Order: sequence, then C-alpha cells, then structure tokens
Amino acid sequence: MVVQVLVAAMRQNDHSLLEKMHLKTDAIVANQCDFNSVEDFEWNEHKIRYLNFAERGVGLNRNNALMRATGDICLFADDDMVYVDDYVEKVNKAFELYPDADVIAFNLIEPKITRYVIKKAYKVGFLNYLRFGTARVAVRLKSVREKGIYFNQCFGGGTEHSHGEDNIFLTDCLRKGLKMYAVPDYIAELTEERQSTWKTGYDEKYFRDQGALYKMISPRWWKLLCLQDAIRHRRLYKQNPLIVLRKMLSCEEE
Repeated sequence: MVVQVLVAAMRQNDHSLLEKMHLKTDAIVANQCDFNSVEDFEWNEHKIRYLNFAERGVGLNRNNALMRATGDICLFADDDMVYVDDYVEKVNKAFELYPDADVIAFNLIEPKITRYVIKKAYKVGFLNYLRFGTARVAVRLKSVREKGIYFNQCFGGGTEHSHGEDNIFLTDCLRKGLKMYAVPDYIAELTEERQSTWKTGYDEKYFRDQGALYKMISPRWWKLLCLQDAIRHRRLYKQNPLIVLRKMLSCEEE
C-alpha cells in the first residue's frame, strides 16, 4: 500500500519542512501563505506537491490536500510534527492487521502529555471517538472518497468557529459506516514549535465554539453533550460547570 502524508502548513517559504518532518513517503504540503503557486517535484525519490495558497482556514487547507491525494493510505499531519523512522511500516502493519479498517488512530509523542494515550488496540465507536484529532489519524483514501467525506470549512483555526473540524470529520466517517480502530503505535513526535492560531485558553469564545461543535455533531442531543463536557472537564476548565454550560449554550444566540 502506498502511504502519502497530507500536511496542513502555514507560512512556508521553502522546502525545508520535508527534512524537518522526517518524511519518507510521498506528500502533499497544503501551505497557507501570502502567494499562490503549485510546485511538483521529487525529493529523496518521493513525489512532493506544494499547494501554496493565499487563504486561511484549516479545514480548507486539509481539503486542498485531500482532494488531490493519490495514496492508498493517507496520513493527516501538521507542520509541527516529526515522524519516527519506521512510521511507514507501522501504518502499513496496522492496516494489514485490521483489513476492514477505514480509519486508524495512532499515538503521538509529546514533550508533555496532553492527549489521550492509546494503551491497547480497540475498535472506535460513537462513545469514544471524540478523543482523537486528525493529526494522529490515517485513512483509506478510497473509503473516504466513496463516501464523499471532507472537512467542514466553518470549523477550525482561521474560521468563525475556532476548533472542531477534526471531530466533525470523524463523526462523518462513523455516520457513513466507515470502521475505525485505535492502535498503541507511536508514529510521530509533536514539537509544538508553532503557537496555536486559535487556542487562547478556555474563554467565552472557546465555550461558544464548543457548543456550536456539539450542535453540529448532534442537533438532537447537543445540549446533553454540552452538559457532560462541562461536568467531565470541570477540573480542566477550573470553572463552575453550570457557568460553563451556560456559555456553551449561548451559541444559540449567534
């Protein structure tokens, strides 16, 4: 199987990112910058395409790469990731081990652990998929294409609602019948050199956007999702859960 990395990048002025990320596969770098161009070239015997567009929005950026992807298996990536030496083998092995998998989530190495760590392999469903972001996910391109699944361009950095595009993407995958697994293999390290373009802390906007995200994911049960979030993350938010809930529900006023 051909593995291809789809990188969502910003303000890249040269091709040094390829070496920095330790890429060992074909790749598409969707680079949001201040100019427009498309570059196709070979690098270390791999096919590389740079999509340089003067536009903003992480969902749009990922879609630009996804629409032009050609690999059998596609890995979503950010430009602050460094892949481990054997990431290609780990990805291929996971899809061989789970031949019915359309989506597989992996672990990421972090300087300080903030993300959910997969301890053992398991099938992912509607009760536990929201713990995963797309930067740790690989998909079968054919499966995603056949179901017409792309990123929502109204959510994520650079848009009206500053996060959640990855949650909506995985929601669509499960709703449309794709099978998802999580495996404990580490495929990349997060350097987090680039400061987040959207996260300014758990402020009013964060909670409104979180409410809007839940409303998009489940129009019927979104208020219940807001309630469980406010209660479950009360130590993280360091705010009264009822106040947090009120802030999330305020998205209805927009």
